[in-house]
Parts: sequence; structure tokens; C-alpha cells
Amino acid sequence: MTTLKAYKELLATPDVDLAVLEALAADPRAGAQALLAQYHRREAKAEAAAQALAERSRFERELWPRYPHIAGIDEVGRGPLAGPVVTAAVILPHDFALPVNDSKQLTAHERTQLFPQIISQAVAVSLGVADAPMIDRENIYHATELIMGQAAARLRVRPDFLLVDAMTVPGGWPQRKLIKGDANSISIAAASIVAKVVRDRLMATYDAVYPGYDLASNEGYGTAKHLQGLRALGVTPIHRRSFSPVRDAVARTGR
Repeated sequence: MTTLKAYKELLATPDVDLAVLEALAADPRAGAQALLAQYHRREAKAEAAAQALAERSRFERELWPRYPHIAGIDEVGRGPLAGPVVTAAVILPHDFALPVNDSKQLTAHERTQLFPQIISQAVAVSLGVADAPMIDRENIYHATELIMGQAAARLRVRPDFLLVDAMTVPGGWPQRKLIKGDANSISIAAASIVAKVVRDRLMATYDAVYPGYDLASNEGYGTAKHLQGLRALGVTPIHRRSFSPVRDAVARTGR
């Protein structure tokens, strides 16, 4: 009789022989049935992931025959009181198969794992950054539009078409605006992960430069600790003075 260890090794191979599965199904041992159940769960999970990836790449697959280089574009950081808005533009190869998704649906660990893989597998990646003075000068929405265009223009491979999360990129690019694009396009999802990881790392650095606002934890959003820091320490150069809590702090301190 085949040992459970041998079965486990056979089930770990890429293409499991049907005869192995039939032998396991006929094996009365509880351990054999547990291995078979585990195998079926793993296969079901892999099939679900493949289907999800196919669903999220439907826009790319529709457009690739006409537009081989599609750039997904997304932003992170429009809502915070401090720090920049970061946009990313990512052109993926047609055989891209990483399980990317809206960065907000992934854990920090998952984003950290995917980030270098996206960078290494992508055809091209670029960033656009709007700092606090630019946000205050242009307004948050227009500043984001401008740096989305900046990210697209900086790609080392010129994109044929843009897929954009809920915004329009200036510059005359052929493009499609997708609502919840980071959950419906692998290119936008990859861009959302790149932008999120880059911005989170920037905010961790700013936390060391401007302690007392808890920036590494809140990424610049208006949490209780951040607002407490504003009241106690005042406004830093990375705060957005056009945003009301910061504007109120400036009015109190006169700077």
C-alpha cells in the first residue's frame, strides 16, 4: 500500500495523475482521505483565483489586440491632511498572472510581497507625486489629474492606452475611466499597490522627520493622534494648509 508520505509527494507535483486521485479515493485510511480533501480544497482555491484574475483582466484582454501597451493608473493619498498624493502608472505583460487586487483589499504583508514582483515583471512603471504646496495651489483633484499625466508621460515605454481609476488623465491619451478600477483591472490594481507601498514608505520616513503626529500609523489621515499633534506641535511643511483642520491650526498659530 502506498504510504501517506508518498501520496503527499505525488499530490505536490504540478500535474497529478488521475490514477493517484482514484487510489486515494479508494484508500480507507483517514489520513488518505484528509490528503484528498486538502488537494481538492487547494485546487478549488487555485481555480477561483484563476477565474478572479480572468475577470479582472477582461478590459486588458479586450484592448490588447489593438493597444499592446496598456498603462493602468491609480492614486493614493487624496484624503490625508499631510503628505503627498502619489500616482503610479504600470504597463503589464500580457502573460501577467500575479494575484493583484485593489490595494485596500490586501494586507500590508501581501502588498509588500507583491510590490517587488510587480516592479520586476512589469514592462514599465513610473510615479507622479504632488506635494502639499502643489495640492494647496492646484486643489486636490486637479493636482491628482496633473500627476497622473506626469506618471503616464514618464513611462519608459509609451503607453498606447490608459485604464484609469475613476478619473480622466489630461494630455490627450486614449483612455477609459473605470469606476472601482483597482478592483476591476489588473493594470490599475498593480498601480494601486505600487502607489500605496511607495506612499506608506514615504510617510514612515516623514514620521521620523516630524515625530508627534503618528504619521507612520495613520499615513497622514486625520486620526485623533494626528489632530492632537497638530494642536500641540503646529503645522509642518508636509501639511496641506488648504484642508480645514490644518487651516484651523494655521489660524490659531498664525503660521
